[in-house]
Amino acid sequence: MMDVNEIRRYLPHRYPFLLVDRVVELNLGESIVAYKNVTINEPYFNGHFPDHPVMPGVLIIEAMAQAAGVLGFKTMDKTPEDGSIYYFVGSDKTRFKRPVVPGDCLQLEAKILTEKRGIWKFECKATVDGELACSATILCADRKV
Repeated sequence: MMDVNEIRRYLPHRYPFLLVDRVVELNLGESIVAYKNVTINEPYFNGHFPDHPVMPGVLIIEAMAQAAGVLGFKTMDKTPEDGSIYYFVGSDKTRFKRPVVPGDCLQLEAKILTEKRGIWKFECKATVDGELACSATILCADRKV
């Protein structure tokens, strides 16, 4: 539904920090399903860990937050070019269930729980081949730049 070129219109992130490769499902005001293809070429694998590469948990959370950001921006019909930025401001109930390694296709899902005064709450999960890797409630704030 959205390729990386369109995703870049809605997220200010760029390489090496853009962590959403494709959006395959988007229900405005409701939910999103996106993907991050994890490859050995990711710069963090040089140090995390050289002989046993594992995607850092904070980057899995960031990938979920970026997917949620796309959902929020699309729902509001805004882009960073409009002078709006979506800050990741918190996470609750974060749990990791399996490591994410090179070769995995990380499926990112976010559902809107609430929105009040520009603060959005999302229920998020990241899975690999249907197996839960991470889940969290993520908070994002829409602010003027």
